Amino acid sequence: MNISPEDTALFFRLMWAVQFYVNQRLNILPDVKLVEEYARLPSEEKVKARDALYQHLELLEAFISENPAKLSSDELNLVKSWERPLIGDFYVMRFLKKYSVLMSSAEPVQFYGVLGLYDPLEAVLGWQSLPIMVKAVLLPFKGRVIYDGLLMSYSIYFGPGIRGNINESYQRAKQRGEIIENLDPGGVVIQPKPKKPARDWQPEVDSIVEMTEKLGRAENKVQSQAFSLLKASAKLAQAATRTPDNFEEVYKEGRRVSRALKQLQTALDRALWND
Repeated sequence: MNISPEDTALFFRLMWAVQFYVNQRLNILPDVKLVEEYARLPSEEKVKARDALYQHLELLEAFISENPAKLSSDELNLVKSWERPLIGDFYVMRFLKKYSVLMSSAEPVQFYGVLGLYDPLEAVLGWQSLPIMVKAVLLPFKGRVIYDGLLMSYSIYFGPGIRGNINESYQRAKQRGEIIENLDPGGVVIQPKPKKPARDWQPEVDSIVEMTEKLGRAENKVQSQAFSLLKASAKLAQAATRTPDNFEEVYKEGRRVSRALKQLQTALDRALWND
């Protein structure tokens, strides 16, 4: 997903104004005299002023103070929000409908829901296989997380072990609701709003547990182990609904389910072997 074309145009207008100011102050591209000329430069030329901006962030404060582009107060506030950019290497983990998920490579590991600009990140990165390591600058923009328009991808192949580890980190963050969708002007992470509470399934689950307890004598070993698995699964669901934050209790019931499943598999193997 991208920000709107209007917001993308606004972002680049502000960013080009800032980078042109940095270019003038540091005399990086002396032949460029107008911001319109700077905007038409290829990315290979703009990157010089862009990198200089992040090396001299005091010039961003100077730009805001002087306001040479005669920006409105709202536009200046947008520029001011870039005073603490997130710069570094990131793993591109997922291309979702809502945003692309990037994971920081440095500690503490954080996950960001990043929107594209004119094109989605999936198209910008050439439809490479995930995960992809990129060098990027993440910025806040109108309550969302974007990148500054330039990405550099690394030609790195990740083996199954590394892919598995970083994917597990992503799955944990997703389950815990820790994908950051917004950065405030001070650079403090704002967590997404809690999801709407789900329906209380405890009465239904308690009823299922009660029903499983009525299961009588089985006809054979396979059926007996299947009944045990059903009872253990119902108890697991009951623990997850009654005490959802008591992970030790849920884990204990989960282990019982695992044992019951193994016992059922053993009973099936023996039954098949006898056949």
